[in-house]
Amino acid sequence: MDGRVIATRRPIRLASFNLRRGCQTPCLIAWLYNSIRPQRHDFTAHPQELANFGLRSRSDGARRDSVPVQLKLAWSPEWGVLLGAEAHVAIRGGADPASGFGDTTVVLKRAWAVDDATGFGLELGVKLATAKDSIGSGNTDTSLNAIYSKDLGSVHIDANLNFTRLGAVDVSTGRIQTGLSASFLTSLNAQWGVTAELSGTRRSGADSSRQVLGALSYSPSKRLTFDIGVARAAKPSLGATSVFAGVVFPVAVLC
Repeated sequence: MDGRVIATRRPIRLASFNLRRGCQTPCLIAWLYNSIRPQRHDFTAHPQELANFGLRSRSDGARRDSVPVQLKLAWSPEWGVLLGAEAHVAIRGGADPASGFGDTTVVLKRAWAVDDATGFGLELGVKLATAKDSIGSGNTDTSLNAIYSKDLGSVHIDANLNFTRLGAVDVSTGRIQTGLSASFLTSLNAQWGVTAELSGTRRSGADSSRQVLGALSYSPSKRLTFDIGVARAAKPSLGATSVFAGVVFPVAVLC
């Protein structure tokens, strides 16, 4: 969600939503948004931002392409809302090809800055079933995500612990999914940065998941950042891979 406290850079984090079938962890979205710029603990730098990116994932012979869009709205250094949706989804190569609009997410965020290098955050989110059943789960998910952010020298660390109540579950499996992730971001120079993330989920009666993610970001200015990366699942199906590219930029100053 983000996988960060809040601010210029933060899993989706939406870090507690399992928004895509090709993604083995609920932290990928959060990360995509959170990794556009170095993490900060408030909304003041860019209180209104738009994140747009493309995601391609492959699993069990099927390919899933999507165009997620996320808007960050902040009205103070501590409070903000993330509005996200998959503007278009296309599933090909499997038994049930489909295309259309994806699910929608709404996340309320609260940040607490301890000092210039340390912060905490909470996210309360809901995934609305706006996609057709062949693309989304067809049910509403709710989540709570706790975030810890810390600058250690040149490395920024974000840790997320989240709990998601799934609306759609198989018989004999639990409804509550627990997710844990840790991301490490460092700047190579004034414009380039690199991020690595480890994440995983666990749910009663279902296979646990593990994922490794790496990304490279480029900021030609303080108001624009591009990034590209790849995520690879280690469990439950080794070889499930997602590739993504994105851009984040401020769109307005409302206050």
